[in-house]
Amino acid sequence: MITIGKLKLKNPVMAASGTFGYAKEFEGLIDLKKLGAIVTKTITLEPRQGNPMPRICETSSGMLNAIGLQNEGVENFIDEKLPYLAKINVPVIVSISGDSAAEFSKLAKRLDKEKDVDGIELNISCPNINKGKGLIAQCPEATCEVVSKVREATAKILITKLSPNVTDIVEIARSACKGGTDAVSLINTLLGMAIDIETGKPKLANITGGLSGPAIKPIAVRMVYEVAKNIKKPVIGMGGIMNAEDAIEFLLAGAKAVEVGTANFIEPGVCETIVKGIERWTKKKS
Repeated sequence: MITIGKLKLKNPVMAASGTFGYAKEFEGLIDLKKLGAIVTKTITLEPRQGNPMPRICETSSGMLNAIGLQNEGVENFIDEKLPYLAKINVPVIVSISGDSAAEFSKLAKRLDKEKDVDGIELNISCPNINKGKGLIAQCPEATCEVVSKVREATAKILITKLSPNVTDIVEIARSACKGGTDAVSLINTLLGMAIDIETGKPKLANITGGLSGPAIKPIAVRMVYEVAKNIKKPVIGMGGIMNAEDAIEFLLAGAKAVEVGTANFIEPGVCETIVKGIERWTKKKS
């Protein structure tokens, strides 16, 4: 049993936001009850269309995405997606995003009324929105403000998702803790770019996108290690986890749990495989 604040997980493997939809998409491909928790695709107050196409491209040992948080909005999520998630009987953590502390707070307050929502992950680190304005997670003061406002709006478990696109991620993690987060998750994607050499144009309509996959794992492990040894709150690690061995690296670096993302696109049942792999490793080491 893994505990993150008052949240109890049967194992440390969580499906990461943006790579697992709202779980129903993976029905029949994986035993959803075997997951430690499900982090939903990020939702916003109002529906978003996201960025123009093309918005995904493959890269060496990874992929770039610039989806732009396309979603149907919070009310549609509550009416259409949450009832299914509630039936799975694993903790449901809703990823939320907004353009201001007030938006984050309003979203959290709305979700606070829903008994089937077990926790909230604050996506203050998506690199594919607010182009040119910088990320909340790149500013210690802004991070603390958003977390503080959300903390006032809800009693649910708060996880703050941090960006690797910073000079000092420990400083940002400390700011999130100061604001009242129960845990931090890291890392979100690294800002990257790819160019089609035949056309001479960027492969993404957004020009830049978030790099995920195996290519970023060493950076993610290092950042998890740095944050875990400098804060007292639980750390959830992610970034390039493709198998149980990768997940175990994060746990050894100080993470209490992990989120599996891009690997879900390649092998839909990978989370269940990772759970079993961690169990074998634990028994071997005990």
